[in-house]
Amino acid sequence: MSGLTRAADGRLAVTGDMTLETARALLAEGTAALTQGETTFDLAAVGEIDSSGLAVLFGWLRAARAQGMALRIANPPSNLLSLAEVYGVGELLPLS
Repeated sequence: MSGLTRAADGRLAVTGDMTLETARALLAEGTAALTQGETTFDLAAVGEIDSSGLAVLFGWLRAARAQGMALRIANPPSNLLSLAEVYGVGELLPLS
């Protein structure tokens, strides 16, 4: 099961997979969290990630910018970095 949970340090921890099967729910959940002022998404507990997961990150980024907020992605898994490199979008992700 994938989802968002509040970590002890105030970040939102993304758990489970970020794939086609979970993308819609994660996008909605993350966008809702942004409206509550959450801006750091920790991906340390993400298992599998595919291009749909990458699309979710860009959806969160667009939503944050629309609200005048700066999104941060913490602990990106190596497979996310590889995907971003393949698609040539690594420099567009706000990695911390």
